[in-house]
Amino acid sequence: MKINILTLFPEMFDIFNHSIIGKAKEKGLMEIEAINIRDFSLNKHKKVDDYPYGGGAGMVMTPQPIIDAINHCKEANKGKVIFLGPKGKKFNQQMAENLSKEQELIFICGHYEGIDERVYNHIDMEISLGDFILTGGEMAAIPVIDSILRLVNGVLGKEESHMDESFSDGLLEYPQYTRPDDYAGDRVPDILLSGHHEKIRQWRRKQSLLITKNKRPDLFKRVCLSKEDIKLLKEDN
Repeated sequence: MKINILTLFPEMFDIFNHSIIGKAKEKGLMEIEAINIRDFSLNKHKKVDDYPYGGGAGMVMTPQPIIDAINHCKEANKGKVIFLGPKGKKFNQQMAENLSKEQELIFICGHYEGIDERVYNHIDMEISLGDFILTGGEMAAIPVIDSILRLVNGVLGKEESHMDESFSDGLLEYPQYTRPDDYAGDRVPDILLSGHHEKIRQWRRKQSLLITKNKRPDLFKRVCLSKEDIKLLKEDN
């Protein structure tokens, strides 16, 4: 996968040179390039913002540097142009899975009071992390891009390793334990030490159902319960 990120702060994306994504880059599974929007400004001072017409607080990013940066990327990247902004559709796991199937993507990180409306003529998709304000689009782009890239085949090693994670099937993930089996009197559930794979599977499914029902009832309402799910929920906890 090839990703271009248009930003005023390219150094913020050095984070993708580390950990799992960094190793995937070294393997050649992806290319990530952060491009400075300011480099495309025709203003002699490399200015990229101006006062809004009609008045109002703050500054607005001007169209010329952003659009020229997009056109530059389009010479080698034909992917969707995605803007991180408050008017976008809320990002979720399904969106991450869909975007992970793309070969190329271009992200735009806004700043100040937003971008000139004419830039939207060059944007294919707007994404929001939620109903809150961040200091800049970079803060939203990092988790969005990370969640997409980790789903690219080969990044996590085993292709199926993300299938049981939270949100992958609409439920929160079941509890996880590791050694020691007894820590200060707090023991790992016996079922996980039993070696009985089917009973372990049922226990994990039940825990996912219960945790989602208790902690995220909004998600639980959207889950299509199977006959087994209904039976598991009726059992004593």
